[in-house]
Amino acid sequence: MHKKKIKVNPVDQVLQVLIYLIIIALCLIILLPCLNVVALAFNDGADAARGGVWFWPREFTLDNFKEVFKDGSITSAYVVTIARTVIGTFLSLMVTTMAGFVLKQEDLPGRKIITMLITFTMLFGGGMIPTYIQYKNLHLLNSFWVYVVPSLVSVTYLLMVRTFFEGIPDSLEESAKLDGCGFFQIYLKIMLPLSKPVIAVVGLYTAVNHWNDWFAGAFYVNDTNLWPVQTVLQQMLTKAMSSQQEVTSIAQALAHNTVSVTSDSLKMAAVVVTTVPILCVYPFVQKYFAQGAMIGAVKG
Repeated sequence: MHKKKIKVNPVDQVLQVLIYLIIIALCLIILLPCLNVVALAFNDGADAARGGVWFWPREFTLDNFKEVFKDGSITSAYVVTIARTVIGTFLSLMVTTMAGFVLKQEDLPGRKIITMLITFTMLFGGGMIPTYIQYKNLHLLNSFWVYVVPSLVSVTYLLMVRTFFEGIPDSLEESAKLDGCGFFQIYLKIMLPLSKPVIAVVGLYTAVNHWNDWFAGAFYVNDTNLWPVQTVLQQMLTKAMSSQQEVTSIAQALAHNTVSVTSDSLKMAAVVVTTVPILCVYPFVQKYFAQGAMIGAVKG
């Protein structure tokens, strides 16, 4: 028997090649700047100031990282950031999933009005000054809980969770009720085990938001010991950018070979220190991430 040859449309081949080239170009656009940051972080600061360091350190050194951790501010900030990320994400998931389960109940009195009022907050906010006054009245200013309490519920994530819960067959909930399960037993034993994809997505988004937030520490916390990593990094970058003597000091140091750490190399090291840990979380939730994101997109 002769096998039939499948004719491939040349236009389709050209389009496929173009798609691959576009994907490769996008990957390089994302990857190359990251490699440049890592190269500068591990490169001697004085040598990097001469230019020409792109994707690999020319003079490898760990002095930049030693300088970042020297005064201990990054170390203490890490403790605050890890604590707020873990506690904030856990409490946010608990509140969001419980609220989503409640809003899923069709017999909830005023369900449509509550949903409308919650959605209203996505469009309109009080502004910075009213928010600051509200935090002050709640005794959240200059407190660790200013990182956790205001971000317990995100309307976007709440609607995503509610939509996911609505996709779970009602027969499961009815069967549990016939077996004598109450509200919390249904929530714990049925809803949560079946909601791993959306919990992974919301949990990852919430954790990244906590990890990357610098605003709350800069505006609502005066105690530097309570600053998270990103606020410390932001202050470090601000001081480095506002220094008018940096260029002169680097030029003099380069002439005498007396410096190995500059503000630019210090910034790159700080970026690596604050970015790498949160990137390590992605592999653990990757198998749920795409599934949960697609479910939220299709059913939302």
